[in-house]
Amino acid sequence: MAAANDTAAPALKEIFNRERLRSIASETKAVYPAFDEEAFLALAEANLDTLGIMKRMRQVATSLHATLRGDYVRNLEILASLAPRINHGFTSISLSEYVALYGLEHFDASMTALKFFTRFGSSEFAIRHFILADMPRALATMEEWSRDENEHVRRLASEGCRPRLPWSFQIKALIEDPSPVATILENLKSDDALYVRKSVANHLNDITKDNPQWVLERISTWPKDNKHTAWIIRQALRTLVKKGDVSALAHLGAHEKAEIAIEAFQVTPDALPLGGAVRISASLRSKSGQPQKLVIDYAVHYVKKGGGTSPKIFKWKELSLQPEECCTLSISRAIRDFTTRKHYPGLHLIQLIVNGEALAETTFELSA
Repeated sequence: MAAANDTAAPALKEIFNRERLRSIASETKAVYPAFDEEAFLALAEANLDTLGIMKRMRQVATSLHATLRGDYVRNLEILASLAPRINHGFTSISLSEYVALYGLEHFDASMTALKFFTRFGSSEFAIRHFILADMPRALATMEEWSRDENEHVRRLASEGCRPRLPWSFQIKALIEDPSPVATILENLKSDDALYVRKSVANHLNDITKDNPQWVLERISTWPKDNKHTAWIIRQALRTLVKKGDVSALAHLGAHEKAEIAIEAFQVTPDALPLGGAVRISASLRSKSGQPQKLVIDYAVHYVKKGGGTSPKIFKWKELSLQPEECCTLSISRAIRDFTTRKHYPGLHLIQLIVNGEALAETTFELSA
């Protein structure tokens, strides 16, 4: 567990705390005067302390359904008036969750609602239920969204059909065969909005975990002289590059074995307690008579509970090194527990990886 910190951020689930629920009740009352605030709060706050963020979000949706009491399409009109008043992105996701829970039999109305709600809080989780129910119809709508003028809608077109979207269920059919989303990704490959490009890159990175050749073949036809497309490709291939995939490295211009001398590679301090940080430093010198593109990463072999180790590769730097040119790199890495990683004491190996090949290593000792 991380060292005590009086300024530590509250748990994510507190996005849906009692104050927020009261605000939702008040704003709903403002757009729908017949709304029963007390009844909503009694349902939305039930067992609140035992629920995580996603269950709290879903409970808001079910509580709205129980207290609005109207038919689905009429309730969507009320929620559409409510959406701009919530003024918090993740909280607004409860509106699209309402659509996922109660709108599967109202496809057209639900698609219109998700397209609208995603401007206030992403509909990426909700749309996946419609993909499962009728993939061709849902993806046809999302292909239209990929050409929309609003960047939030375009992002939804990509993010919603990611095969391995975090915090949501996997879409097994798209893990097995990503071709149904090809046109969506093609439409977005040079998008002006960074928000959209991040989604496209993450989507492609998801696909590389199961269908790397599909991604490599597709991006081989994309215009790498377009700066937005080049950025997407670089980010999309990050998992393959970390694995030293020769084809992925070639797309980044680093297809040759690095001709370099490692003049220094060290970590300081070489021993520390949990909660500290290490600084990793490297000095490289080119031994090539030609300029060379280098993709430089580092791997930390984290000690596991049972005593073994598990490597985690981190991006460091991409650069071009001229003949006989030297470069020095330095980066700090926090050694503290996160929700995604727990640390254990022991000897941790760090490797320097250049163009997919481990060229140097060093260690540090972590104490409890």
